[in-house]
Amino acid sequence: MSDDEFRGLRRAADYQFGGGGGTALFAGADALDVTHTSSGRPRQIHTTDGRVATYGDDGRFRLGLAGGSRLLDAFDAPRHRVVVGDESEPFIREGRNAFAKFVQSADSALRPGDEALVVHEDGTLLAVGRAELPGSGMDDFETGMAVKVRQGAEK
Repeated sequence: MSDDEFRGLRRAADYQFGGGGGTALFAGADALDVTHTSSGRPRQIHTTDGRVATYGDDGRFRLGLAGGSRLLDAFDAPRHRVVVGDESEPFIREGRNAFAKFVQSADSALRPGDEALVVHEDGTLLAVGRAELPGSGMDDFETGMAVKVRQGAEK
């Protein structure tokens, strides 16, 4: 991977996840295994601990569990987090969606369409996915999907 491509990935992550997102997701270019589309655009980004992210056609990252874990470690709560309790933990780990009635708290800056980290109340990463509701009201809703889970963290 070229230095320009590496810097571009970091810039895109900083834009999407806020300052420090690029450094958290992509610590060093030599540790990344990047696959490219036929046109040469980065597509899948892997490290030794798994898929960090997929770089979409829209210029946004879709997190993998490895990427979610890196953001969880890098950012203080509640940034990018949706917190759930014991009731929904086993279902979310299986990759099922997180519903609003089980949300205990959420990052108020989350907007529908943003990447979200679904975490247990003890801080354990359960899944990564896409927010379907605004974080500021997630815990107020009694019905509806809060996070469309993309990948669950099976035990």
